[in-house]
Amino acid sequence: MRLFVSIDLPDDFAAEVEQVQAQFADATGLNFTDPEQAHVTLKFLGDVNQGELPRVKNAVQRAIEKSGVGPFEATYDGVGVFPDIGYIKVLWLGVSEGGEQMTALHEAIEREVTRLGFDPEDHDFTPHVTLARMEHAGGKELVQENVEELDPTVGTTEVTEIRLTESVLTDEGPEYSTVESFALE
Repeated sequence: MRLFVSIDLPDDFAAEVEQVQAQFADATGLNFTDPEQAHVTLKFLGDVNQGELPRVKNAVQRAIEKSGVGPFEATYDGVGVFPDIGYIKVLWLGVSEGGEQMTALHEAIEREVTRLGFDPEDHDFTPHVTLARMEHAGGKELVQENVEELDPTVGTTEVTEIRLTESVLTDEGPEYSTVESFALE
């Protein structure tokens, strides 16, 4: 099973996410994500054996408890790129409110799952929703201009749970399904 831990955006945000993506539609080289699967990845775990699943679920539950994070408001707005504006690999939607709680959850999950043998992240955590991946630099200038000029707001919602999500890679793109939901209390 290919797994990650996520905060999913509400279903009714899909149209707004799609509107933000549409602002970049003329930029060649972008491979857009499915707006109906919009999420913030708190930790990518990769391939996990079915037998390890109970330990992973317990680690995520412990991480939530140790983080001290309860339900919180999250505002999804602004756009940016990774790794930087000169060399774009990922176009993302930002998080202006709720980022501190997401970071606390990420750090707690990171601690718990690395104890199980998962690799630690090799970069700083930045809460974001991936909008597109840049396959080639054909539309780089348009992406750069739009990132500098646009400041879209998708919306604000209450985050009450995080999910352990399975990603199945298909020819049409990844398909996500929830393995387990964990309430923030």
